[in-house]
Amino acid sequence: MKELIVFEHIYKIYQMGDTEVRAADDISFKIHKGEFVAIVGQSGSGKSTCMNIIGALDVPTEGSYYLDGADVGTMDDNQLAEIRNKMLGFIFQQYNLIPKLTVIENIELPLLYAGVPKSIRRKRAKEVLNKVGLSEKAKNLPSQLSGGQQQRVSIARALVGDPSVILADEPTGALDSRTGREVLEFLQKLHSDGNTIVLITHDNSIAVKAERIIRLQDGKVVYDGPSNVPEAVVNPDIPIELQKKNTEEGGGI
Repeated sequence: MKELIVFEHIYKIYQMGDTEVRAADDISFKIHKGEFVAIVGQSGSGKSTCMNIIGALDVPTEGSYYLDGADVGTMDDNQLAEIRNKMLGFIFQQYNLIPKLTVIENIELPLLYAGVPKSIRRKRAKEVLNKVGLSEKAKNLPSQLSGGQQQRVSIARALVGDPSVILADEPTGALDSRTGREVLEFLQKLHSDGNTIVLITHDNSIAVKAERIIRLQDGKVVYDGPSNVPEAVVNPDIPIELQKKNTEEGGGI
């Protein structure tokens, strides 16, 4: 499989007064095209730092980050903006939809920024809106949708540019458990369709929905492997059968 994301000895160091904070402390991993990977960890683990670097929202202090072979760490702001728009689709916890724009207009935004002609923008937006099952909501405003529907609109917006990577940051955090499960099932379907998905979460019961887990603690990788084995979760003493049962029922681990 093709290596799509490569972290090589990534450090992100902040100076807080006299204290040096290592938000990322020698992190290395590779994510291949077509994988569904969860980067999981509690607050302060480094997962948000990794998300920002993967999403070309920040660059490492040291080390190298390659996205589809391009060295992102050497790019200037304009190049970073271009790679975000062309190669990355973002799904956020709070949806980040523009209230005054209709659903279809929100979905078109990445293509508008990319300079895609209106007729092509509208055609692509309709296609992805149909894919998330909301064709009838095209002219609605975000405020007229439920939370789950708004998140599906944000997923459609992430898909419209046919990105190399879909980066989902706590995508179920603002949803009830049933709607959250529906969103995760949709991400699994996108993965089965061949999309590369990187899911950022603090929640084990969400992380195990991915195929692979990269667990962070204190800026370091403490686990990188399959999601369906006991070592993948914080407490390996819990039988994997119980973990799966809890996850299927929407409970925590």
